[in-house]
Amino acid sequence: MLFRIDKLITRLYSTVTLSKAMNNNKCYFRQQEDKVDITFMLEVKGSARQFNFSRNSTESLQVLLTRMKTNIQKAMDKGNKKKKERQESSGDIKLEFYDSNNVIINESNTCHDLFSMVGPIKLKMSDNFYEVVFNSPWVLSLNLPQSILADFPVYPINFETQYAKREKCIFNWYKGLPINEKGNLVSEQHIQWELTSNNYIYTPGAQEVGMKLKFECIPGNDELVGPAVESISKNLVEAGPGTCPFETRHLFTKQKLKLKSFRCVSYNILADLYCDSDHTRTFLYPYCPAYALHIDYRKQLILKELFGYNSDLICLQEVDSKIFQSTLQPLMDSEGLNGVFYKKGKQVAEGLSCFYRRDRFEFLGDECIVLSDALKSKSCLQTIWEKIKDNKPLTDRLLDRSTVASATFLHSIDNPNEILIVGNTHLYFHPDADHIRLLQGGAVIYWLKEILDNMRSKYPDKRISVILCGDFNSVPTCGIYQLYTTGASPSSLPDWKSNINEAVYDLNLQQNIPLESACGTPVYTNFTAEFADCLDYIFYDKTNLEVEQVVPLPSVDELKLHTALPSVVFPSDHIALVSDLHFK
Repeated sequence: MLFRIDKLITRLYSTVTLSKAMNNNKCYFRQQEDKVDITFMLEVKGSARQFNFSRNSTESLQVLLTRMKTNIQKAMDKGNKKKKERQESSGDIKLEFYDSNNVIINESNTCHDLFSMVGPIKLKMSDNFYEVVFNSPWVLSLNLPQSILADFPVYPINFETQYAKREKCIFNWYKGLPINEKGNLVSEQHIQWELTSNNYIYTPGAQEVGMKLKFECIPGNDELVGPAVESISKNLVEAGPGTCPFETRHLFTKQKLKLKSFRCVSYNILADLYCDSDHTRTFLYPYCPAYALHIDYRKQLILKELFGYNSDLICLQEVDSKIFQSTLQPLMDSEGLNGVFYKKGKQVAEGLSCFYRRDRFEFLGDECIVLSDALKSKSCLQTIWEKIKDNKPLTDRLLDRSTVASATFLHSIDNPNEILIVGNTHLYFHPDADHIRLLQGGAVIYWLKEILDNMRSKYPDKRISVILCGDFNSVPTCGIYQLYTTGASPSSLPDWKSNINEAVYDLNLQQNIPLESACGTPVYTNFTAEFADCLDYIFYDKTNLEVEQVVPLPSVDELKLHTALPSVVFPSDHIALVSDLHFK
């Protein structure tokens, strides 16, 4: 069923509207599995009209040409009410394919046969010849977001190409007023467009408030240039929310780091699937305007914030899979960062992502575990599992969790002797689940220790360090912080009995990776109207690494300015942690 849905989406994408500036003397054939998509422009009644066909590749040219002629005729007859008018408009539409020797191609050939013929192939429509272009670079899908804010980055969404290379594509942004000199609204085709940028990402200025934007892509590859496709914003550029607190934080991250220093960010960006509901708008964040909860609005703030940190490592939590694919991955790539996505277990459509600056780190590999599965299957976790496996209320709850942990292995390019194991996780949240989180946190660090041992065996001549980022949903007085920073969480901790029906007995967790919290224990890393505390951390190996800088967090006054988070200036209910680390 999923395969059929994907095919349907492909068919829909193939009908994207081409720019009127495309070459009118070209007919585009594109092979897609058992189908051939055909597109060309034809002037009908003084206006350029786009024709799209999707035919079976085994269909004969005779059937194809008959179908094309019928559709062209319908377009010409449209609006002609009288029979005489329709007859006069019809004339004799003659369609024929010609080979490279200007010989008519036999109509018994199939659509697929055309792809293997020596070109150039031409299509004659009455007295006009069209060059037939095969598998041209093509834009399958292109839109602009609903919300566009001045001084915030805007970019195409649902952008998908075929037979194209991003670095060979040409991108153009235009701005224009949708009114004439008399102040009357004008149609899009009558807007006076002004070219403003040639980049994939564009940041409109305050002077563009009230204007529309147009984005044009001319797809290309190493051999061909395809037809231009454009998208015009449905809404006008709006004024932004003013200076956001993260812009003050950017004053500490103006420069990218080099040599032995690197900048690390950990940030729960608040998944859209938890925002897009009446319950969220009414009960969880009633103080936040609905428009500011919309992902089109929040994405602009998230991207501007992340770009301004000039980071080398970014660990994100609550990343929607669609947002990673359509937004984070392509835009981070344009900023020089590669990214990996790690989906949560079960059917949850969000997870973790790790981005790294590719001119500073080489990707060596990665691992990801669903903690509920790993507890029963991984040998390194058996000491934990053996202590709890007979506690059915506990295991039922624990094994029903979708929590994942990721580990990304990165080799420092500037420091060839250094390898980082960058861990990332987002632990289970519930008020009575300290014991669940401590079990999960223990499983994560035990698993990372096994990875560390394996990496040391594989790279005996390298120094290997662990960094563990995440939203641990655990305050500094709880057992996870103690386990990571002191190496032990004894069985006497109150965490083990946060739910007496699921209490854990006689389990002492121990680990020997010497970790410290890079940002210490801020008063708040999560700040909502109902709850505010420190839940997020960047733990680092203090034997091999040291902290150079911690970017100051927003003040309490800034957090409370719009009641709580998220707000018009904070895109998430969490605050990004930013720290500069240094190889000792």
